[in-house]
Order: sequence, then structure tokens, then C-alpha cells
Amino acid sequence: MTIKEALTTYPQYILPHHFLSKLMAKLTHAECKIWKNLFIRLVIKLYHVDMNDAKEQNLDHFASFNHFFTRELKPGARTFPSETNAIACPADGAVSQAGIISDGQIFQAKGKSFSAIDLLGGDEQRAEAFADGVFSTIYLSPKDYHRLHMPLTGTLKEMVHIPGRLFSVNNATTNTVPGLFARNERVACIFDTDAGPMALVLVGAIFVSSVETVWHGVVTPPTLSSVRHWDYQDDAPTLEKGQEMGRFNMGSTIIVLFGKDVAKWKEEFVAGKEVKLGETIGSLAQ
Repeated sequence: MTIKEALTTYPQYILPHHFLSKLMAKLTHAECKIWKNLFIRLVIKLYHVDMNDAKEQNLDHFASFNHFFTRELKPGARTFPSETNAIACPADGAVSQAGIISDGQIFQAKGKSFSAIDLLGGDEQRAEAFADGVFSTIYLSPKDYHRLHMPLTGTLKEMVHIPGRLFSVNNATTNTVPGLFARNERVACIFDTDAGPMALVLVGAIFVSSVETVWHGVVTPPTLSSVRHWDYQDDAPTLEKGQEMGRFNMGSTIIVLFGKDVAKWKEEFVAGKEVKLGETIGSLAQ
């Protein structure tokens, strides 16, 4: 651990994470034109946000900063692979890690791992479906498009909201906080696909004011003290590859899980690689 990482991370242990996120939610949803345009311009400048792909480019037409942050893309701005065995990237961002789920553990960074059981809300049966499978962790920075899309066509089976802290998910914190992604508040969505079960885990972070899905709407807030669970046995929605499945109101991380021997990542899909929504990041076993 470097001194910089320590100074960045340790103060977060005592911060009132959820209070700060509620405050950020009020600020980012405020519709004061002067404030929200100033905030938008500042973020565009600081993070070099490319607005060329945005469907709406006139800042006055965004009702709030969050409206800008969750902006739509122009039609055709991203394309998805037509091959049925191709796994599409679910988001713009950068690869934090990708690899094998070994002995139930998912690699985080610098010798740190967390268990699939913890990530998925403490249910052993739910995690068993991904034993010895593969995972990928993709970090969305403030410059990225913040809607999430389906890597494969899938039918929703269950959704789980797991309460937790809201540590930052930047590199310094990922390198320092043990079990980070299994400690932060998150929403796990389990789908049936042609490759068997697929989990999309939307991990919250400090200043992330809410996580929502297209079938449910806002899942969090509220943040409760216990795990919430939804089964979708009857009238379960089926989402096609490339279809929007959810979004972060402010940024964070998405983790993708597949079971054993059903999927593999491309060789170049490694930690640190920048990725774009829709690009092929892996393939299903033939």
C-alpha cells in the first residue's frame, strides 16, 4: 500500500457514506439551471467527457445533472455483435479485473479477493451456479456512459439487493480495502441464458445516489438493514443482447459472472484495458 492510497482510503472508514450519497442525490437532481449547467460543464472539463455520442448535446435541455449523467446515446453510437456466441461488453469503462472464480474466490487486486457467496448476498446455492466459472469487473468513471446493457440475451430469474457500505471503487480503494465489492451496497440480477446462469452485479459507491433497473425502477434507495429478494418465475422479462437493463445514478462498477466451462474472455480483456459498450469481450464455449 502506498502512502497516497492510505491517505485516500482510510478516511473513508469513518465517513457517513449513505448520508453523503443522499446529499449528492439532492444536488445532482436539482433543477436550478445555473447550478446544474455549471456542474455539468465542470465535469465535462475535468473528466474530458466526450459528448459527440450523446443523443442530446444542448446542456440546457438536461433537466438536472443526473439527467446529463444518465444521458442516452445517439442511435448507432454503439454496436453489438450479431454472433450468438459473442459476449458483449455491458458498459463503457475500464477493466478492473477478469479471470477465473477459483475456490469460490473472485480476485480484487494486490492479493485481495472476496467470495462469490458474499458478493451474491450470502446464499450458497445462488453462488454454486458460478463455481469455477469466470468473472469480469468493469469500472465506470465519471466520463463514461452510465447505462448498463445485456451482454447476452437472458430471462430474469431473481434480483437481490444487498445493503452495505459505500466505499469509493477507484484504483486506490480497490487496492486497499479488503473485500471491497462484497462490502459495498449492490444489486445482483440473475438471468437464464443460452450459457446457463449469468449474474450482473451493480455495485454502488460513495456518492452513488441510486441504482435502478428497467423492470423495477429505482431499487436503492431505500437502503435497509437486511437483504431484499425478488423472484421472477411468472411473467419473467426477457432482455435481448444489447438491451438496456439498468443504470447508475452517479458512477460505479458492474461485475459479470458465468458458470464453469461456458464462457471465456478474449486474451486482451485484461486489467487496465478501456472498453466500450457493445464490443466483444468474450465468447461462449462451442
